Amino acid sequence: MRPFFLSTERIGFATWLVDDLALATALWGDPLVTRFHGGAWSRQQIEARLSLEIETYQTWGVQYWPVFLKETDEHIGCCGFHARDPPNGVWELGCHLRRAFWSKSLGREAAQAIIDYAFGTLGFKAVFAGHHPENVASQKFLELLGFRYTHDEYYPATQLMEPCYLLNRPHVRC
Repeated sequence: MRPFFLSTERIGFATWLVDDLALATALWGDPLVTRFHGGAWSRQQIEARLSLEIETYQTWGVQYWPVFLKETDEHIGCCGFHARDPPNGVWELGCHLRRAFWSKSLGREAAQAIIDYAFGTLGFKAVFAGHHPENVASQKFLELLGFRYTHDEYYPATQLMEPCYLLNRPHVRC
């Protein structure tokens, strides 16, 4: 078992390692997982994505962290952030789950934990997210987390205008 820097009742967050190609392939090599992210990913694309996650962590201290079931240590997917507008404290949320773990509220649990971590520990001012226009599940997911639609934006991977959302850091009341 690898160490978790953050955990909830059911899941734990770790960091991607160079040796995690098998985990990355099980996630991003599934054409159903990537169908709204430009389609099936090749081995080269998966290797590049794993390298990007490691580099993002080295540069910014964040990534789409790999997530594991605490009880079994099974890799369920990833959830975390990429740089969106760091000078203004805005980061982009991403959450990808392996197919076997869909519809178990694990994505919502992971996203809520990582958002709380972002606002409470990392000091983010806002979290941005977008989704493929046909991905109604992602739209509902973001709305349940409290995101508000702001605009449509061109996403090069799909070559589509995609709905975009923002979640601002909650104000603390004394």
